[in-house]
Amino acid sequence: MTLRTLRYYDKIGLLKPTQYNASVRLYSKEDVARLQKIQMLKYIGLSLAEINQLILDHSAPEQDLGSSLKMQKEIIQYKIAHMQYVSKAIEEALGMVDEQGQEVAWEDLADIIQTIHKEKDWSEQYHNAIRLQARIRLYDQFSWNRIGWHRWFFEHLGSLPNLKVLELGCGDAALWSRNADLIPETWSITLTDLSAGMLEEARMSLGAHSGRFKFLLADAQEIPFHDDEFDIVIANHMLYHVLDINRAVSEIHRVLKPDGILYASTMSKSHLQEIEQVTQVFDPHIQVLDPVMERFQLDNGIETLQASFTAIELIRFEDYMLIDDVQPLIQYITSTPMNAREILVGAKLDQFTTYLRAKIAEKERLYITKDSGFFLARKTYEDKEKY
Repeated sequence: MTLRTLRYYDKIGLLKPTQYNASVRLYSKEDVARLQKIQMLKYIGLSLAEINQLILDHSAPEQDLGSSLKMQKEIIQYKIAHMQYVSKAIEEALGMVDEQGQEVAWEDLADIIQTIHKEKDWSEQYHNAIRLQARIRLYDQFSWNRIGWHRWFFEHLGSLPNLKVLELGCGDAALWSRNADLIPETWSITLTDLSAGMLEEARMSLGAHSGRFKFLLADAQEIPFHDDEFDIVIANHMLYHVLDINRAVSEIHRVLKPDGILYASTMSKSHLQEIEQVTQVFDPHIQVLDPVMERFQLDNGIETLQASFTAIELIRFEDYMLIDDVQPLIQYITSTPMNAREILVGAKLDQFTTYLRAKIAEKERLYITKDSGFFLARKTYEDKEKY
């Protein structure tokens, strides 16, 4: 790292020193961690403009060097996996050219070439990863219920042997990586997601345990399995994202064995409402919570499930948060897909930070409602009578 480069980073606001002393720039350990992140992002191919946007994203904990390194390693591994896939596609294309000679099937070849040129948005993947991490960190740090959501939810799956389990929209497989010690040896588990990137993150998150799982790119609206195939289907905080929820629920019912169980988790309207409220008092234009969650929540989920299931039970997770640190809360607020991270920048972010500190100081801690749970829907003989 040259002095000229450091001066340039200072000039463009990418890496400003903690202090200036005459003509000397003084850098802290946190600055070094940020510099490491800049260098790693350069290495994986991001432009300085993209890196600057990422560095200014306050949902990224700059001081957590270990977390930063782990996230960057996973991105690089995913990029390697994609390049191996591209290499395989090229080999297939070469094989077609060799076999067909002058009579090349251009339509088939075009499909392979399209795969080769399908670019991955690495900066957006990095954004999504650190934002998800910010949300999980807030829950882990400030939740009253020390059991934690993933543990509590997993324990309700039971431990009967020889079950065939399907999870739809598995994301980064946190449900399984956090409960690796509880998974019965005789379970056959298939993890699916609509995103190939998420499936790769799930595989990496599970690490040495990944061999126990099958990974499949699949849409919950068209589950690629036979009727009566699974003992358990899990839809963990994902049904509200599905375009046609009724169709997905019908598909889940179809692939469940008789007496099989759907575990469909979600939240209620009151979940985290204090975060939305305190933010909108500061600026009514700022949105934090994604309204897509209102499509399937604890308040209306039974109505949706009743189209396919007769036996439905709602089980709630008792929890709340007491937040006494402003930074993790800001990281959460700017991690959601709404407009908070676009509005809360620069001087506006500084004002918001001061405002939140004052709010927390009023009562020493900020109380945040957590109201989540799941529907346990069992496939019964009465269900079949509907069709």
